[in-house]
Amino acid sequence: MKINRRDTLKTMILGTLGVGAVGVSSCKTDSDQSTVVEESKSKSYGRTEDEKLRDEMLACEPSFFTPEEATTLGILVDIIVPADDVSGSANDAGVMEFLDFIVKDISDHKEPMRSGLGWLYRESMDRYEKSFNELSQQEMLSIIDDIAYPEETKPHHKVGEKFFSRLRNLTLTGFYTSRIGIEDLGYVGNRPNFWDGVPAEVLNDKGLKYEEKYLSQYITQEKSAMVAKWDDRGNLI
Repeated sequence: MKINRRDTLKTMILGTLGVGAVGVSSCKTDSDQSTVVEESKSKSYGRTEDEKLRDEMLACEPSFFTPEEATTLGILVDIIVPADDVSGSANDAGVMEFLDFIVKDISDHKEPMRSGLGWLYRESMDRYEKSFNELSQQEMLSIIDDIAYPEETKPHHKVGEKFFSRLRNLTLTGFYTSRIGIEDLGYVGNRPNFWDGVPAEVLNDKGLKYEEKYLSQYITQEKSAMVAKWDDRGNLI
């Protein structure tokens, strides 16, 4: 395929990076028994109590996708974000769990996702007389190449293109808001620099100066231009 995904996707996602994850612990059955629901590896993102309750309710709903649809999606997301020598794949990052959550959370995704999967099945049958899940990798990529590049898509592939564009956007969101994706970006968040007062040249330009009693306590002018360095755990070095 023509996708050079790491550099391109990093550029796309860095400008809109947010923090998100799906974290739910358990559901209650009618018999008041707890059924464990697969947990996200990270539940540190901020949620209000109402949002946490909604997350739990959505996680307790049955999966939106059929087993066959889930298999297809699992193949597709790893085509979009495969593993490389830097990080794992979309499946490694829990993107499938994210997709199931997001279509239940934002129901506008349901019909386009199901219709798109149906289109992919029919296209596979028309070309190869097999379902997408039964195709060889080369056969799969021959279809994906026809719908992955909007500027090159033929009119009779437009439905597939719209589906794949939606799936690609959701996959990138799920991947690059996961721990694996954030580590892949090398994103460390906002970190404060040293603040030891207004630089001396700025004060001099304005004819100002710090009072000596504060200068000795709080201000170290020689550090004002230094760049702070932090370790991987957020500690000042």
